Amino acid sequence: MALPQVKQDATEARLAGLSLPDADWSSSARKAALARVQEMGLPGARDEYWKFTRPETLVQPDAPVAALFDNDEAPVFGEVDRIQIVFVDGVFDAEASSDLSLEGVSITRLREGGDIHWASSLYGTLEAAGQVPVQRPLAALNTAFATDGVLIHVTGKASKPINLSYFHRAETSDAILHHCVKVDEGCEVTILENGPAAARFNKCIEFDIADHATVHHVRMQGRDHERRAATHNFARLGTESAFKSFTLTVNGVLTRNETVIELTGDDAVAHVAAACMGDGDFHHDDTVFVTHDAVNCESRQVFKKVLRNGATGVFQGKILVKEGAQKTDGYQISQSLLLDDDSQFLAKPELEIYADDVACSHGSTSGAIDEEGLFYLRSRGVPEGPATDLLTIAFLAEAVDEIEDEALAAEVLDRIEAWLIRRRG
Repeated sequence: MALPQVKQDATEARLAGLSLPDADWSSSARKAALARVQEMGLPGARDEYWKFTRPETLVQPDAPVAALFDNDEAPVFGEVDRIQIVFVDGVFDAEASSDLSLEGVSITRLREGGDIHWASSLYGTLEAAGQVPVQRPLAALNTAFATDGVLIHVTGKASKPINLSYFHRAETSDAILHHCVKVDEGCEVTILENGPAAARFNKCIEFDIADHATVHHVRMQGRDHERRAATHNFARLGTESAFKSFTLTVNGVLTRNETVIELTGDDAVAHVAAACMGDGDFHHDDTVFVTHDAVNCESRQVFKKVLRNGATGVFQGKILVKEGAQKTDGYQISQSLLLDDDSQFLAKPELEIYADDVACSHGSTSGAIDEEGLFYLRSRGVPEGPATDLLTIAFLAEAVDEIEDEALAAEVLDRIEAWLIRRRG
């Protein structure tokens, strides 16, 4: 079926400014991804899964300008003993990065590996599978044209977290990064991410989690006020495996975080949670698709958004339970706290179930600050600003509680409190 002319023109204009990297082990996957992009076309405002979020600046030929700013905050995850891998405007910075040696883990750059690499069986595989039943053309664009990234193979229990740090140094940078994380049977790793990344950022991570393996993923996006980003996490879970992901987003003109999870082994567990705080010219979209394709699996989606001064939050979350996926436990909640009458929250929760022995639920609410709680705090001498902050932190707590590591959860709460104090000032 031919693309509408408008979409075809937009797709051709974007592709004209890109070129496939030199031939290596990823070439066939890249060419297949390019074919998917050309067939689907890049997203437009009329596409069903983009009706709440206008994708123009994510697909236009030239990256929009994003002004640089001074950041006087302490480095994110700076107190954590970790392996740090640094990218500046989408390019690996070896001098700023740690020694990539870590017991039980092999880490190489996407641009290394020659003609043969273990990642050839993973790169683009989960992204391609995630195109059904919902098309995700920006993810396919990423697979085709990613210029950098890392390939992480976990063969034991990683002794330290691996921290992917992104920095923005050029006002018109256009970064496309693709990471692969393969976790062998019975192994475990923590992946941390932070940074404003680039003026325009397209990132994809594919997590292949074998039987009895565990991945913890904690991400902090901020504080760049003019960032435009589209991120994609694809995860495939084996028997009795676990994937637990949390994202904190602060500011940014446009952020679209997509998470696609497939539970393929019995007794697997997948939790994805997020907290976002937006002020003014801020649009934040969480789009999640969880597929249960095995017995006795558990999934949780917990999303909280705090919005003020005309900010917009979007949540699109779906749980698909395939035939035979009995004893599924699927939970989904999306809530927003609107701190004024100008902000808005747009939600589209979905359940699609083809098994009869399941416990699935979803809910979505939007409301203002708890006036009774505010009155209680103020009656005990707490000023209005700090009282509002305390109630806001309490609202976000359910999402933050999904982080198992107490030190990481504490740092997230510290960042939330710092943002609230800055806005109060």
